[in-house]
Amino acid sequence: MSKTFAERKSVILDLLMEEGSVSVSELAKRLNVTVVTARADLAALEGEGLLVRTHGGAVPAQHPKMMARMQDGKGVKGSIAKAAAAMIEDGDTVIVSAGTTTALIAKYLLGKKNIHIVTNNTLLLSYARSNPQIRVTLIGGEFRPEEEGVVGPMALQSIDQFHVSKAFIGIDGASGKQGFTAHFVESADLVRKMAKQADQSIVLSDSGKFGKPGFARILPFEGVDTLVTDNELTQEFENELASAEVRVVKA
Repeated sequence: MSKTFAERKSVILDLLMEEGSVSVSELAKRLNVTVVTARADLAALEGEGLLVRTHGGAVPAQHPKMMARMQDGKGVKGSIAKAAAAMIEDGDTVIVSAGTTTALIAKYLLGKKNIHIVTNNTLLLSYARSNPQIRVTLIGGEFRPEEEGVVGPMALQSIDQFHVSKAFIGIDGASGKQGFTAHFVESADLVRKMAKQADQSIVLSDSGKFGKPGFARILPFEGVDTLVTDNELTQEFENELASAEVRVVKA
C-alpha cells in the first residue's frame, strides 16, 4: 500500500535528521515512489520551510534539534499559535520571542492589517514573508541555530528601543517554584526584557512543559498576564496560575 504525503513527509524529515542530507534517487527507493514524486515531495517541504533543495537532493533548513522540535506536537503548537494570533488586533505592534510555537503566530495573521512584529525569531520569517500586511523588525545579535533565534548583548540593547502592546513569549519549562524558564541564560535574559517592554505578556506553551523547569528563570508566574496552552494542563497548575492572577486560555 502506497504511503500518503504525510507519511512520506515524516520519513523524509527523519532521514534528514539522521543523515544530514538525502538524494532524490535514494528517497525514491526508500519511499517506493517515482523520482518525479520524490522531487515533488521535496519541493512541497521546501515550501513549508523544512528543507533546502540541492542539486539532486536536499538538506535540512534548520538545525536538527530545531527540526525535531518543529515536528514534536505539531498539531498542538498550531492550535496554541492560532489562539495567540487571535489576540492580535489590526495596527498592533508586538514582540515575538524565539520558539517553534511562537513562530507559527505569523502563519495565522492572514486577514489582519498593519501588524508590526519585533522579533529575534528567525523561523518566523518563513511564515511572515508572504503576508504584505506584516512588517517585521528583526533585532540584531548572535544567531543560535539550535533555537532559530538571535541572542546576546546586542539583542538586549536592541529591545530597549521598543514599546509594544503585547509580548508573545516561548518557554522551555515551568514550575510553581521557578516560574517560567529557559534552557539558556542568554535566552532567559532576552525574553525577560521583551516582557518588560510590553503592556501585556503572553506565554505560549504546551502543558507538557509544566513540571519540567529549565536551567534559567525567565519570570515568576506573577510576571505574566496570560498563558495560552492546551487542554491537558493539570488542575494543580491551573490553581497555581489562578493564584498568580494569570489568565489561562486553552486552545
